[in-house]
Amino acid sequence: MSWIALHFRRVAILLTVPFLFAAPLLAADQGTVAADITSRTITSFRIGSSETRFGALTFVGGLEMTSGNREFGGLSAFRYLDSGKEFLGITDTGFWYAGKMERDERGRPASVSGFRLAPIQSEEGTPVEGKWNSDAEGMSVSGKTVTMSFERIHRIAEFTLDLENFASKPRDLPLPIPRNELRNNRGIETIAYAPASSPLEGARVAITEKSINKAGDMFAAVLEGSRKGTFYVKRRDDFDISDGDFLPNGDLLLLERRFSIASGVTLRIRRIAADDINPGATVDGPFILQADMRDQIDNMEGLDVWQAEDGSTRISMVSDDNHSIVQRNLYLEFRLAE
Repeated sequence: MSWIALHFRRVAILLTVPFLFAAPLLAADQGTVAADITSRTITSFRIGSSETRFGALTFVGGLEMTSGNREFGGLSAFRYLDSGKEFLGITDTGFWYAGKMERDERGRPASVSGFRLAPIQSEEGTPVEGKWNSDAEGMSVSGKTVTMSFERIHRIAEFTLDLENFASKPRDLPLPIPRNELRNNRGIETIAYAPASSPLEGARVAITEKSINKAGDMFAAVLEGSRKGTFYVKRRDDFDISDGDFLPNGDLLLLERRFSIASGVTLRIRRIAADDINPGATVDGPFILQADMRDQIDNMEGLDVWQAEDGSTRISMVSDDNHSIVQRNLYLEFRLAE
């Protein structure tokens, strides 16, 4: 099938997606559950092409993942805990997930092992319940602290990293953005730790999906340190922000997405200079990757920046299938060309 035909087929399918979403699934207990993941390797990012260079990134490989466990899906954030092996993430239906990325002899993603799911705990030590309370979107890890953001009922919370029982209870942090400025289902989508050696000196940054100021730009904030305060991200071309993470030099990468009848699903990654992030500033930057329905993409929700054992900077993305039969759970990996 040509990419043009595929484009229109996907647009037609995606138009039906809101009517095919499954209801949020709730855990019956508080236990950690193993899930077998079936993976199909993705060797070409552009459909029907052997091209590997896209913007400032080189495609390494990817996976299309499925599971018989009905809770698998809705992946909204993803972070490696080491150099491309052990990972941790959250779903927007209120679950932790964790596992290990298996790689082939060339270091490309090959399969997922040791995958497990566990419900995110409330302050009472019970699973968070209801879509309004369990819509976890942003997550980042520093040492033994996991910082997570929720939208709908807007909040940011810290958890202690617990890869065995996932039993940590949240410690809510003050919202860095006025609550009345956070839009329903368009709240804080991104949480990221800046490098300690960067101008932000290890501070956390929170960025909204589509909570906009009077100028039409997205609210964002630095949570601590000498640059603590609210700033804004220039909104361009009706794209929404779905995640972000920092490069080793302190520049911020933002994953953005858009859906329209004319173009279908489109994504891009924008690079924001570290020195530009200051209280009151409106930041912008160049796009280092742009992709559309000619490429192996879906509803890309999570982004992680990490260092591989060979010293290269890698960028990984995961997609949220919304527990829909017409969407996919994808893992994509790129190498920063510079």
